[in-house]
Amino acid sequence: MDTRAFKRSLHHSDRYNRRGFGLGEEVAGSLEQAYQSNLIASLRENGYQLQHGRLSVKLAEAFGFCWGVERAVAMAYETRRHYPTERIWITNEIIHNPSVNDHLREMNVLFIPVDGGVKDFSNVASGDVVILPAFGATVQEMQLLNERGCHIVDTTCPWVSKVWNTVEKHKKHDITSIIHGKVKHEETLATSSFAGTYLVVLDLAEAQLVCDYILGKGDREAFMARFAKACSPGFDPDRDLMRVGVANQTTMLKSETEEIGRLFERTMLQRFGPTELNDHFVAFNTICDATQERQDAMFALVDEPLDLMVVIGGYNSSNTTHLQEIAVSRGIRSFHIDTPERIGPGNRIEHKPLDGELEVVEPFLPQGPLRVGITSGASTPDRVVEDVIGRLMDLADA
Repeated sequence: MDTRAFKRSLHHSDRYNRRGFGLGEEVAGSLEQAYQSNLIASLRENGYQLQHGRLSVKLAEAFGFCWGVERAVAMAYETRRHYPTERIWITNEIIHNPSVNDHLREMNVLFIPVDGGVKDFSNVASGDVVILPAFGATVQEMQLLNERGCHIVDTTCPWVSKVWNTVEKHKKHDITSIIHGKVKHEETLATSSFAGTYLVVLDLAEAQLVCDYILGKGDREAFMARFAKACSPGFDPDRDLMRVGVANQTTMLKSETEEIGRLFERTMLQRFGPTELNDHFVAFNTICDATQERQDAMFALVDEPLDLMVVIGGYNSSNTTHLQEIAVSRGIRSFHIDTPERIGPGNRIEHKPLDGELEVVEPFLPQGPLRVGITSGASTPDRVVEDVIGRLMDLADA
């Protein structure tokens, strides 16, 4: 499929909108009431610090809603205002935050049901309005909705669209896209749908396996068994790993994406030599600025003397998980929660350890003076961070 031609055609349709409806002022009050926080604004003005009795709170200097998320949520609110009576669907969570998605449900926005891991579009009818979330939708979903005669409101983050443009460039030049991402994540599914030949690698260890194969150190059968669900149909490692380009899910750990790029460059240099390197390896910078800023701020925060760390964001939020990784890598006692309600009742917390299942820790806060670092993922509203700090203050006072 010529995905570029399809996108051009879709963008010229009178049933497609990616700019909003000019209702920003009308929905501003609702957004402010639901998501903004006077306390967080005060902390920003006070050096991102708060002292409350024995509790010292230190916020990361970049956290929470990014521009792409703010844009997506505002467009969803505008859509409901612009289409007051029409059925409105969304193909997935607008962003990975439970409170934001609950607000949309309260506005009678319907979510495409998922059965056995497969989305069921059977109830979506011609004339319905369908919102594409911040991390995008697959080209096949867009095609289905367009052919069904739906009104499409596209809130895809421009940084995600930039990655799609990158893998389309790879496809145009018969280059295999090595996508650093989580193979089942909605953004990676969307990105791979715009690619030609692709292979998804989760981390540096998987990237090393691919590079070893390029250098003749791997076993074909074992390789295909490992990546069977992470590659394009008909993928042939002996043919398709000769010319590669690196792209990424925009919320992955920046330093790891960069190291994966360097690893493939070194591998192709070793395999083909310096004079032919440019024929076998290309690199584009597809790291999201907001993701980078929040990770950089987290690295600065974990250099502070902290007794524990609270990371706030959806459990299926990739960028939040990577913030948690940074804290864990520094050996800091760290807790990832998705809502303030995970704290209490009493001195307890229900949290999700990295790569683990939900567990309860009690007692949560130790006695004596306490220094707590706090950050939140790009899908977390300031109001949620405020509520978490409020619960920490109540516990410290108890």
